[in-house]
Amino acid sequence: MAIKGGKWEMSDEEFEQQFAEATRRGKADAETGVFASAARYDNAKRRLVVDLANGMTLLIPPHLLKGLQDATAKELAEVEILGAGSGLYWPTLDVDIALSGVLAEIFKSDNQIAEVANVGSKVTAKTKRAA
Repeated sequence: MAIKGGKWEMSDEEFEQQFAEATRRGKADAETGVFASAARYDNAKRRLVVDLANGMTLLIPPHLLKGLQDATAKELAEVEILGAGSGLYWPTLDVDIALSGVLAEIFKSDNQIAEVANVGSKVTAKTKRAA
């Protein structure tokens, strides 16, 4: 992507790549069922509160999200839900974030979660009792 004449321009190939990636993310979101039903900024606790359609609530410190590190409380409070709830958008900051990306970052991968579980299971009952 390049700036030409003060406007962003991209080749057909770049567009096709970005479109394919967006389509892939959309399908992944649809499979996980992770959609925002409400979102707000809690200034008192300095965190984003995102209610998901599946009943979960995410509490996210905004400094952990790309593009929001230096945002003011007023800017963070302008959060909007994108489309059917697959992402969040801050119009003043021109920042949008896919929820699937946030969850992937939070939980990293099933392999890491499995590693943590395996470490715990390797400790013997005798060792656990002694602790």
